[in-house]
Amino acid sequence: MTSRTVRVPADGALLTGDLVVPPGARAVVLFAHGSGSSRHSPRNRMVAERLREAALGTLLVDLLTEEEDARDRVTAELRFDIGLLGERLAAALDWLGREETTRDLPVVLFGASTGAAAALVAAAQRPERVLTVVSRGGRGGRPDLADDALKAVTAPVLLLVGGRDTEVLRLNEAAARDLGGPHTLHVVPGATHLFEEPGALEEVADTARRWCADHLAPHG
Repeated sequence: MTSRTVRVPADGALLTGDLVVPPGARAVVLFAHGSGSSRHSPRNRMVAERLREAALGTLLVDLLTEEEDARDRVTAELRFDIGLLGERLAAALDWLGREETTRDLPVVLFGASTGAAAALVAAAQRPERVLTVVSRGGRGGRPDLADDALKAVTAPVLLLVGGRDTEVLRLNEAAARDLGGPHTLHVVPGATHLFEEPGALEEVADTARRWCADHLAPHG
C-alpha cells in the first residue's frame, strides 16, 4: 500500500492531501470536507479506512490553504463558498487524472457537510471523471447548496442522512428532487447529524462501500 502526503495545484493555490492507494485498487475515493473540517476529520478517516479494505484508494484533501483556513476560522466565510470549493475539488479530480498511481482509476466523490455540495458542483463540472457521488449529511450537510449544478449531475448519487437529523433530511429530500441523474436516499435509523450513535458511522461506511462496489461491477 502506497501512502504519501501530496500537494495539489488549484488555480494558484497548493492544497495538501493524504493519498493512499492499496494494491490492486479498483477506484479512488476523493473526500471533500466542509464546515470548518479538514483532511484530519476522524469520521472521514474512519470511512476511508473501511473503503481501503475494499481495494479503494483514498485522497483526503484540504480544500483551503493554511492561510485561508486560519481566516475562515475567524470569519466562517470560505466554508460556505461552494463555488470555490467545487472548483478546488475539480482541480483535485484533474490532478488524480495526471497522477501515475491513479490516472487509470475511476473516481468516487465523497462529500461530507458542505463538502457534499462541493462534490456535486465538481461532478457537474467533470462528468467524464466521476463514477459516482456519495453525500454524507451532518452539521451543514447541504447538497441543496449546489443549486443549479444539481440538474447537471449525471453520475449516480448516494445521499446518507441520519434519521433523527430531520432538517438535513428534509433538505436532502429537496435536493434529490433536483438531481439530474439517478440517486438513492439512505436514512441511517436513529442517527443524528454527527453519526455519533453506536454503529451509525459504521453503517455509513458499509453502505458507501457496497454502493461503490455495485457501481464498479460494470467496470469489471
